[in-house]
Amino acid sequence: MKYIICGGTGFIGSRLKEYWLQAGHEVLIVGRKIPDSHVTHPKLSYHTWDSLTSNPGPAEHSDAIINLAGSSLSQRWTPEGKKSIMLSRLETVTAAAKLLDVLKNKPPVIIQASAVAIYGTSLKDTFDESSPSHVMDFSSEVVKAWEEAADDAFSDPDIRLVKLRTGVVLGNESGAFPKMKLPYLLGFGGKIGSGKQWLSWVHLDDIVTLIDYCIQTPAIIGPVNATAPNPVTNEQFGQTIGKVYKRPHWFPLPAFALKAAVGELSEILLKGQHVFPSNALEHGFSFAFPTLESALQHLKTH
Repeated sequence: MKYIICGGTGFIGSRLKEYWLQAGHEVLIVGRKIPDSHVTHPKLSYHTWDSLTSNPGPAEHSDAIINLAGSSLSQRWTPEGKKSIMLSRLETVTAAAKLLDVLKNKPPVIIQASAVAIYGTSLKDTFDESSPSHVMDFSSEVVKAWEEAADDAFSDPDIRLVKLRTGVVLGNESGAFPKMKLPYLLGFGGKIGSGKQWLSWVHLDDIVTLIDYCIQTPAIIGPVNATAPNPVTNEQFGQTIGKVYKRPHWFPLPAFALKAAVGELSEILLKGQHVFPSNALEHGFSFAFPTLESALQHLKTH
């Protein structure tokens, strides 16, 4: 099999690349530029958008395009930061569409990154893939625009489009978890704000295998919630970190302090949504880490 990963040097893309190379597949990493230091492997190659668009030969006969590219939401939401976040997502969709357009032998499936922020936030509602989008803040605005751009760009009826709506991805190397764990390791862990806000999460290994499963399962199409089937509140999340790492859960971070520290970005941590992965489960996907404690125990020992 041959896979094209756009954003393949990021948190999820790097693990996905390793997973497929270990399985013996060919992987093409595509970005704005080729990284100065990168892994070498006989079945791994690096390309820029421009080089592949002008010479698409290496990308012909690929089995899937996985578009994970885009600037992180985890930065200060200044006017300039917001513009950069929005543009990066729309531009990578446009770049992937241009690549698709020049391919004579197009892949049968595209996996497009998205996020559960599209549902808006709620303390009481549960959201699955049938729930409507609800724009109520910057993060939900970005994700809705991102998905609409993908729907327009990848509208070929012969190509299956899967929109992977990710929650908080838990891994040791990067992402949110090292920052969320750090206060506990220092002895100052506790709930954020009220602690009642929901956190829909997924282990890094599960999102990688879910991407692979979506490619291999032709019946899966449209939105797919890439979240574990057991969301937790912020309070429960902190208590579980404390239990697994044997650290106290006692030092609350008031909402006003977080807002003062990171500004509007605090909305991601102070609000949340209870998301259920109906599409994945209905199509037979099995999570290796369905509960938070099992996920954290694995991360602690690996």
